[in-house]
Amino acid sequence: MRDVTYPPIILTAKTLFKALGMSFQTSGTHHIPREGGAILASNHVSYVDFIFNGLAAQPSKRLVRFMAKKEAFDHKVSGPIMRSMHHIPVDRAQGEGSLHAAADYARRGEIVGIFPEATISRSMEVKEIKTGAVRAAAEAGVPLIPMVVWGTQLLKTKDHDADLLGRGKTIALHVGEPIPVTGEDPVAETAVLHQALAALLDKAITEYPVSPEGQWWAPARYGGTAPTPDEARRMDLEERAAREARRAQRD
Repeated sequence: MRDVTYPPIILTAKTLFKALGMSFQTSGTHHIPREGGAILASNHVSYVDFIFNGLAAQPSKRLVRFMAKKEAFDHKVSGPIMRSMHHIPVDRAQGEGSLHAAADYARRGEIVGIFPEATISRSMEVKEIKTGAVRAAAEAGVPLIPMVVWGTQLLKTKDHDADLLGRGKTIALHVGEPIPVTGEDPVAETAVLHQALAALLDKAITEYPVSPEGQWWAPARYGGTAPTPDEARRMDLEERAAREARRAQRD
């Protein structure tokens, strides 16, 4: 793929992060292959995760093509940028088509970024994840690579004010060993992916330079005040019901 805008956008972002005094904790980035396709499956704690997740592939000199909501491609400003970076639009009404597109990208040698939780985790834990990442990797015959991002929730996440400048913040990016998948039992293989993500998340939290105790951005089991997984699930259901009600009123 011909990339005109992606490299300078990355360079600009790195320059901005440095100017803002951001620091990065990384591990396992060598698991991202220097050539050939792969599916990079990440947890999801903020609206800006994809901006930072791609940095995990920089040591391997790779660009990540992220699956993102179709609405971002429809926007008059973000749309042309997303298309120029060859990201993949996700139409939730036709999700299978998006997964086939992701598999096709990976089959052609691209690194494809997927958020298998689909939506941001209010609990800051790894939510129940969908089988799409496993199925796309199996269809393409490429490695499935787990990773977690941590600290991005301090910039912009659900139910909290944004701090997009993030001065002095630390962002953690941890990549795990590739998971072999066949697609013969996507549910079982997705459970393995969930375990890998949960282990990487524990690593990110315990090694983060700020204690999670009493912090709104940390899971309850670490002493944080984020909603428990059950509370977060209830909030997600209420949000979805309100959204569907608004859509019904418009229709």
